[in-house]
Amino acid sequence: MTFAPVGEAPSGEIRQRVSLRTRIALLAAMCVGGAVALVSLGAYITVYRGLYQQIDENLTERAQALVHNTQEVDAGRTEIPSFFLELTDIKFDVIDASGKSAFNRPVVRPPIGPDELLVAAGEKQTSFRTDEATDTRVLAMKYPFFTRGAALVLAQPLESTKSTLAKLSVVLIVIGGSGIIVAAIAGTAVARGSLRPVQRLTAAAERVTHTGDLRPIPVTGDDELSRLTQSFNTMLGAVAESQERQRRLVADAGHELRTPLTSLRTNLELMLASEQPGAPSLSQRDRVEIHDDLRAQLDELTQLIGDLVELAREDAAPAVQEHVELAEVVEQALDRARRRAGGEIHFDVRLHPWHLVGHAASLERAVLNLLDNAVKFSPPGETVRVELQPMGDGYAFLQVADAGPGISDADLPHVFDRFYRSEEARTLPGSGLGLAIVKQAAERHGGSVYASRSADGGALMAMRLPGSPG
Repeated sequence: MTFAPVGEAPSGEIRQRVSLRTRIALLAAMCVGGAVALVSLGAYITVYRGLYQQIDENLTERAQALVHNTQEVDAGRTEIPSFFLELTDIKFDVIDASGKSAFNRPVVRPPIGPDELLVAAGEKQTSFRTDEATDTRVLAMKYPFFTRGAALVLAQPLESTKSTLAKLSVVLIVIGGSGIIVAAIAGTAVARGSLRPVQRLTAAAERVTHTGDLRPIPVTGDDELSRLTQSFNTMLGAVAESQERQRRLVADAGHELRTPLTSLRTNLELMLASEQPGAPSLSQRDRVEIHDDLRAQLDELTQLIGDLVELAREDAAPAVQEHVELAEVVEQALDRARRRAGGEIHFDVRLHPWHLVGHAASLERAVLNLLDNAVKFSPPGETVRVELQPMGDGYAFLQVADAGPGISDADLPHVFDRFYRSEEARTLPGSGLGLAIVKQAAERHGGSVYASRSADGGALMAMRLPGSPG
């Protein structure tokens, strides 16, 4: 195990401390710095080569002019043309193979090295080199006027050229540094403007964490960050809707539980009071009625709690997804509905094969709730019609029609709401959650629910579910 030195933070922690805005600014500065460095290097190399090539061409032109305007005189010696004296910025000489000067008067000799001697000896025609000791550019060219071999040597100082290159280097460095600074400033400005939606998202998330406030964030623009903000607002809306459903469920559950609990408490207190010494006793008939009320209220509480648990379970997506044969699910629900009806209700069943991927248990509970609702509102001896019919558009309709009084126009939009019970249904047993469970199960499977009147005047409940016939 290794430890960071005292006073030094681990590299990962340092990276976390650097904000995204700073990283964007640094990245922009580094990219611009790299581009400027490459351009500056290319410009410097191009100018460097151009200047040196210009010097070489100038030396070559002067050497050729000297060769063309020079004549051989006595005993192999040479006279200096008059314009030689005008070459004030160039050192020159004519040397033989041993390196000795061929002029008959003293001159300021250029640097002589092995390359120049090779040209004088006839082994090379020309040579170019930079003499670092004298900081000059040296040209040696074959001199044709000596039979034993000679070379014309010219040397031009490089002070002005190197001064020009030095000034160019300074200019490139200043321009490059300025470009990097401007890029860093621009990167900071762009990062600040671009990350403002992210800062709003961060502030909104912190606000939700500390206050639970789910107000949406204002959205401007249509870029990626705007779409991220819209997605965040959608999530806030979903969370707010979920919280509102939970509040509604708790409030409605509390309201629905209050009535049977109050009735239970009243009956229990009445029975306990009748058992106190000196209190009037209850008749056998009253006791039987109280016992029946207690049993009915306990049944109502049991059903209500069961429906609440089922509804809470349906709020979460089913953990197991499987291939479901809907016709088999309907048959199983019909078996349970027939046992509950006790033979007082007849079922006219028409089922076609329909396969889908989902949760068989929740679908069976939804179908059973539809059947129980139809049985509850159908008079004894009537028929409940059950039909599962593919519609040819990738969906199938499961319709359950009863022979009851039907649904009023005012109740139709609310029959699938939680705890909603019509005036007619308030006198019948039930929690008001059965059809809400049907709706939730259908929506969990990508379907929907419908309520209308049947051809017989009763209620028609339907589930539309996706799938395939085979």
